[in-house]
Amino acid sequence: MNIHSHEFVENYDELVGFGLDRETDEKTIIYYLQKFSDDTLLDSLIKRMSDTELEEVFNFINRLLKTHLSKPEYHSLFLKNDHE
Repeated sequence: MNIHSHEFVENYDELVGFGLDRETDEKTIIYYLQKFSDDTLLDSLIKRMSDTELEEVFNFINRLLKTHLSKPEYHSLFLKNDHE
């Protein structure tokens, strides 16, 4: 059983663009992130990224998680476990 999902990108058929309105911006970010996290794309892209780029992505994601999720949310939503 898979614990991760990427269903949004599979079903979304509206505008993909940024700057029109908040709702479209949010949906575009979800779309981009789910496309970006595709295993095949990342397998190819990750090898081309510099050490600095890897660190930037890691730090950016960690900053967002720490800023916007409580510790229980981090465990349940990101780590997909109920342990603290």
